[in-house]
Amino acid sequence: MRNPSKRRKILAVSGDAYYRDLMADYWSIEVFNGSGSSAMSWRQSYGSALVESALSNGASEWAWVETRWGVVLEVSFDEEADWLRFRGLPAVRAALDGVPDPVNGLLVYRGRGGSSGSRSPRRPRPSPAAGAMALEEIITEHVMDLTETVPGEDAGVLAQGGPSVFAV
Repeated sequence: MRNPSKRRKILAVSGDAYYRDLMADYWSIEVFNGSGSSAMSWRQSYGSALVESALSNGASEWAWVETRWGVVLEVSFDEEADWLRFRGLPAVRAALDGVPDPVNGLLVYRGRGGSSGSRSPRRPRPSPAAGAMALEEIITEHVMDLTETVPGEDAGVLAQGGPSVFAV
């Protein structure tokens, strides 16, 4: 259990810091489908061993998430040391070595899996107005006569980098 005096100090500083201190860390193991087999078959082979190992090593919560590209195992540990101990178990290492695509088919990271958000949600952005539309872009064309022997008055505009249409 955490030190109560530390908890009171954090609560005195910020209520948000208090809740972050008590919040467990989620870790995700994301397995992608391979060319030879699917991630669902990997889950059926190694899923029960992974969940049993996680629960016996201090996991407080776990969940399987199925996506169209594979599966995600989300595991919540109170301490990072519990996660490291779980990650080093021979059963876990064997499961991670047995993913369908051993080169590009495995992601292990902190946080919830798939397309979930972060701990602090994004601020809502203002929605675009319903009647808004793009304005037409005004283009000024300069026509130059290239048959002249002496440059005309439009030559200065061309030298400055303005748009031109050449007429022959």
